[in-house]
Amino acid sequence: MTSKLMLFLAGVLTMALAASGPAGAAETGSAVYIVAYGEAAAPDAAKVAADVKQLAAASRKEAGNLAYDAFQEIGRPSRFAVFNGWHDKAAFEAHRTGAAKFRDKIQLMLVGPIEIRAHSGFSIAAASAQGGRDAVYVLTHVDVFPAGKDQAASLVTQLAETNRKLPGNLLFDVLQVDGHPNHFTVVQGWESRKAFDDSLMAASTREFRQKLTPLEGALYDERLYHALR
Repeated sequence: MTSKLMLFLAGVLTMALAASGPAGAAETGSAVYIVAYGEAAAPDAAKVAADVKQLAAASRKEAGNLAYDAFQEIGRPSRFAVFNGWHDKAAFEAHRTGAAKFRDKIQLMLVGPIEIRAHSGFSIAAASAQGGRDAVYVLTHVDVFPAGKDQAASLVTQLAETNRKLPGNLLFDVLQVDGHPNHFTVVQGWESRKAFDDSLMAASTREFRQKLTPLEGALYDERLYHALR
C-alpha cells in the first residue's frame, strides 16, 4: 500500500513500487499500511538511501507483503519516506521482528526520531502503470478538524477517483490514519514533474483544495519524492 525506529524500516513501506515504480497494492480489509518519515545526517544520506533500498527489495519477498518501497525527497536528499503494505497484522509483525538488525544498523545515522503513521486502506486501486526515471511521487498528509472528517473523506475519495484518470497518473491512493479518522495520507505517482504540476491546475484538484481548506486542522503537508531503485 511497522519501537519507532523498528517501525520505520521494519515495517514501513507500502503500495508496491517496484524497481521501475509502483505496481500498486489494491487490497484493503485486514491489510495494514504504514507510512514513515525519517531524516539522515547529511553525510550519511547516501548510505541510508542504499540501506533502505536494500531493505525494500528484501521485504517485497516476504510472506504477506503487498508492496514495499522507499522514497527520497526531491530537494532534500537527507529525508526519506517509507511506505509499505501487508496482508494482515501478523504478516507485518513478522516483518517488523525480522528487521530488528536493520534498525540497529541504521539508527545511528538518523538525526531524530522517526514519524510513523499506521493506516487502513481507504481508497486503494492498482497502479495504472510503472514509473520511469522521471517519475515523481507525492505524499500528502491531510489533517482536518474532527467535525469535518466525513466531508473530508468524501472529498479525498472523489479526488482519487477523478485524478486517477488524469494524463500521466501512475498511482493515486488514500489511506486513513488508524485512531485518527480525520487524518489521511494521499499517495500519488506521476510519470513526470510536468504531469504532477498539470494535475495541480486540474479543475478536480482546485475544487478539492477550495473545499478542503476551511476544514483543515493543520497546514496541507505535501512532499515530492523520487523512488529509490
